Parts: sequence; C-alpha cells; structure tokens
Amino acid sequence: MARLTREQSQALTREKLLRSASDVVARNGYEGATVERIAEDAGFSKGAFYSNFSSKEDILLQLLEGNAGQDVTQLAELLSDVTDPDGVIDTVVRWSDARAAERKWGIIAIEFLRRARRDGTLDERQRQLFATQWEEVGHLLIRKLSLGPQVNALDLGGIVLELTYGGISAFIDVNTTGQMIRHVLTAFRAAANLTHVKQ
Repeated sequence: MARLTREQSQALTREKLLRSASDVVARNGYEGATVERIAEDAGFSKGAFYSNFSSKEDILLQLLEGNAGQDVTQLAELLSDVTDPDGVIDTVVRWSDARAAERKWGIIAIEFLRRARRDGTLDERQRQLFATQWEEVGHLLIRKLSLGPQVNALDLGGIVLELTYGGISAFIDVNTTGQMIRHVLTAFRAAANLTHVKQ
C-alpha cells in the first residue's frame, strides 16, 4: 500500500477532527466540547488539533461553513431533474426531515452563534455564512416553484432552513419539519398562482 504524502495525511487528520468536533458538540454541547475532547475523540493530540485549527471556534466555524455549502449543493442535486412543483415540494420535505433527524447541525449552529453573540465575537463572516445559505436555497426554490419576484429569496430560504434546523420540532412528535415546510411552500405556490391569474 502506498504511503500517504504529508498533505494527504494532514487532510485526513483535518477531516477526522472536523467529524469529531461535530459529534462531540452534538453529545456534550458547546461548553462541553473542549479541544482536548475533540482531539481525543479523533485519536489525536492537542498538538495535532492546533496544527490544523487555531481554536474550538475556528473548527466549529469551518464545520458550519462546510455544512452550509453541502445543504445548498445537496438540494440543488436532488432538485436538478424535478420539474413538477409537487415533486419539488415532496423532495424538499424528504430532505428537510432527513436533515432535521440528525439534530446536531441545529444544535451546533445555535450554540456557536449564542456563544459568539455573548462574547461579542459575532462578526460579518459568521452572519454572511447563514445569510448566503438562506439566499441560495431561496433562489433555488423560487426558480423551481416559479414563485416570481414578489418572494424574497433570503426570507424563503430562511424559513425552510430555520424550520429544518430550528430545534424544537426535532424533539417533539407533533409535526415534522417537512410537514411544516410542505404547508409553507404550498401556500407560497398557491399565492404565486393567484398572482399569475390576476395578471
């Protein structure tokens, strides 16, 4: 078996540390996710952690950035061949329920942002991460559902992603996030159809 290059080995270490960070935060919360625990869970020393990330905040921000981009890419791929509006809504519902079932992403984001706001370290990079994700998802859904210019992409994407990752609905058995999103998207679609008819 060929030996890994230094760059390949470092990339694998980073990947393991990122996976570990997501698991440790999901299990222990933000406060309980120490650099030591993240490194130990991944099978590395604190030195290996610090040669890849500057702090716990750095690794969690990079983790959230990767997840945000993955959401947009995943939804775009799932919807690429879907042209029927009902099929679009069904696809988004299934995606939302699957993502909400993981629970950890909403917890990580909320804990990270709560801490940053409390510490006065919430900055434009962090805000923009979520705003960009919301807007990209909103534009995708506006296109796929033919909603028109009256719908704000940032608001629509925010509604879908906040319901998906908002937290409480994942812990109670009242209604799934997907069912709530189905109602919202169906209402937006009906309003868009009504607007087209009036014109």
